[in-house]
Amino acid sequence: MTAIELDSLRKRFGDVVALRGLDLAVESGEVFGFLGPNGAGKSTTIDVLLDFLRPTAGNASVFGLDAQTETKRIRRRIGVLPDGYHLDGHLTARHHLEFAVDSKGADDDPAALLDRVGLDGVLDRRVGGFSKGMAQRLLLAMALVGDPDLLILDEPSTGLDPNGARRMREIVRTEADRGATVFFSSHILGQVEAVCDRVGILADGELVAVDTIDGLQDAVGSEATMTVTLDRSPDGALDAVGDLDGVSNVAADGATVSLSCPDRRKMDALDALRADGATVLDIETSDASLDDLFAAYTGGRE
Repeated sequence: MTAIELDSLRKRFGDVVALRGLDLAVESGEVFGFLGPNGAGKSTTIDVLLDFLRPTAGNASVFGLDAQTETKRIRRRIGVLPDGYHLDGHLTARHHLEFAVDSKGADDDPAALLDRVGLDGVLDRRVGGFSKGMAQRLLLAMALVGDPDLLILDEPSTGLDPNGARRMREIVRTEADRGATVFFSSHILGQVEAVCDRVGILADGELVAVDTIDGLQDAVGSEATMTVTLDRSPDGALDAVGDLDGVSNVAADGATVSLSCPDRRKMDALDALRADGATVLDIETSDASLDDLFAAYTGGRE
């Protein structure tokens, strides 16, 4: 079943076009990362899904329910961690969670929810004294109320320290393992790379790519960096390697050679390095990161 479906979704604010005919389907049980430079339209898309904004044209649905006409039915099935949400500083963590539990008609234990996000011991503290990271963990706990079928997380790592970010990733994996769909936007590409099944990249209101990270790498012909350690200095072999189609950035430091090449040229490069009888002692490779792919698809826009 499709968890989220966008069909020719458009949104205009006066003379500014925020979304330009988005088409997207996110399947149930999928962890989907929604990426894009600032101003690309990520939060606008999420706001349309939550009926905070009405689209200028096109349609958005959640579990087959129209996002603009069946909002109440949708909200019973989703958990949301919004970007820039302000908690009531006069209320305690317990008050916030009890409100979320009551609004969902759930029976979650507020203390257990806080323990799950790493906030045990602060149940009856007013949130006005919380740090940004603590507030973000509380919002995540509120999103988890009622075991939602869909989690929508807008910049979930904001304010989190490394331990908090790691716990957030663990929670995302746990939610996916129980069958929930997770849809989240993030500027921290490493977080997305660590947990996502697929990634969508948005630029200037248009979806420029949707695929697995491996698929995105293949589509842009991304190069791997390969470091080869030999039993001797490569000498003349460097020229032969550098002449290979697709191989670039060839450099040697003693008996260690580094180069960039597509996967199809790795064996050719190794054969050229061994042509004069040298023995390969060690090979290290690293594929293009999500940061590299993001820059390739968005033209390096921030």
